[in-house]
Parts: sequence; C-alpha cells; structure tokens
Amino acid sequence: MRVLAMALLLALSGGAHAATTATPFGLWQNPKGTLLVRTHSCGPLLCGNIVWAGPKAIADAREAGVTSLVGTELLSDYRANGRGRWTGQVYVPDQGRRFYSTIELESANSLRISGCILGGLICKHQEWTRR
Repeated sequence: MRVLAMALLLALSGGAHAATTATPFGLWQNPKGTLLVRTHSCGPLLCGNIVWAGPKAIADAREAGVTSLVGTELLSDYRANGRGRWTGQVYVPDQGRRFYSTIELESANSLRISGCILGGLICKHQEWTRR
C-alpha cells in the first residue's frame, strides 16, 4: 500500500510539473512534414513564422501568389483564451487567405491548430508536432 501511495504521489507531481512547463513556444512541424513554424511571443500575443518549407509547399504557395514562403507569418495575433488555448488567425498560403483559428496545446509535444469559416460553423484541424 505504501509503495502504491508513493507511486501515485510521484505520478501526480510529475504530471503537474509537465503541465506547468508545457508551452506553445518553439519549433513545430505540420502533419505532412512540409512546414516548420517557429512560434514566439509578439508582445502579449502568440505568433508563428515559417522557418522551413518543403518543395511541394513552396510550389503550392507560388500557385496562390506567395513568392517567398519562408518568413511568412502563418499564425498571427493569438490571444490566450483559457488554459492551453489561444484564438487568433491562421494564414493558409496555398489559398492566400486568413481564417479565424484556435490553438490548443494537447501535450508538451502536440499542438492542435484549427481554422474556421462562417463564424466557426465549419472548422478543420491539424495536429502539429514539436521538433
């Protein structure tokens, strides 16, 4: 019983520590592995710029009129909206448009980015991985 209590205490303290140290800031890769985005603070907000793009992503963006994909601000003006959640705008380069968006920190190494239209009635999301 004592060992079980000690194991439970360690698990709980480790989980609490992980939750407080998880941050959305860092280097993130999209699910297809075609983009790397560095998230950072921009004043009191969260933003993210493309730091690497694969050939397919570059070609798709060029077709939409984006001449230089690396350096493009993909995530802009995200405000904290609850614990581990932010709302702002995501830029979709191959469409040349910005959409209402939410970011949710699923774990220390997983970020869910959603983009919505029609006032949030239709949304799509992607799970991004920390690099």
